[in-house]
Amino acid sequence: MARLQRTLDVLGKAGAAAETGLLVILLLAMIGLSTAQIVLRNFFDLGFYWSEEVLRTLVLWTALIGAVAASRSDRHISISLVDTFIGPRMKCAVKSLTHAFAAVMCGIFTWFSMEFVLTTREYGDVALGGVPAWIPQLVLPVGFGLICYRYTLFCIADLVTLLSGRMGEGEK
Repeated sequence: MARLQRTLDVLGKAGAAAETGLLVILLLAMIGLSTAQIVLRNFFDLGFYWSEEVLRTLVLWTALIGAVAASRSDRHISISLVDTFIGPRMKCAVKSLTHAFAAVMCGIFTWFSMEFVLTTREYGDVALGGVPAWIPQLVLPVGFGLICYRYTLFCIADLVTLLSGRMGEGEK
């Protein structure tokens, strides 16, 4: 069991490093492309005709991968006003309900974004100067699917904590 936990920890750290690395690369690409576009337009009256579309795509990817990274440690926006008025058992129940709601909503987003990608593929839409549009759009169902997966695990962990009665150990 300890070996499995160590393996899961290593995989978790590798996933976190990959997410963080990808975010850094995307941000550097956005900054670099924007800067190059400004310099080319202002000083040489030139520019990349495809830069606006690429930047929009990079913003989408950065937003979703950032959301996935935020979900890794359950750091999405939350309002914890209720936490000051309830006990640990009720707090765990509320957290479980919140995680379940987030998982369900992200599951719905995953479903509909997958339908969107499949429809885009079916119609043969192109983006970025000839790349099939469904390829950069795959970040939608993958990102929402990962967030759904993580919040499902958080919900299960909350329920296990709630049912086992170990309130202090399961809270973050």
